[in-house]
Amino acid sequence: MVGMALTDRQQAILEFERTWWTMDGEKEVLIRRRFACAPETYYEELNQVLEDPDALSVDPLVVRRLMRLRDRRLRARIDGSAAASAQPTRR
Repeated sequence: MVGMALTDRQQAILEFERTWWTMDGEKEVLIRRRFACAPETYYEELNQVLEDPDALSVDPLVVRRLMRLRDRRLRARIDGSAAASAQPTRR
């Protein structure tokens, strides 16, 4: 089965992630302006794009970088949760 190409919006998301830091303004404001959605919705869509194998063929450097960042954040949350639960409670 041949994978489906990314939609225009999905490609725009990858383009935005490649260049947003060169633009003036906070990322959340830029997201609302460009994609007309809340940042939470944008990040859900971004995660779906990262899971699409076609995204790697469109922009492998950006996709791999974002996947590494996502994995680091997940590990940090897990490690933080494990460390917090290992802390003795104070009385």
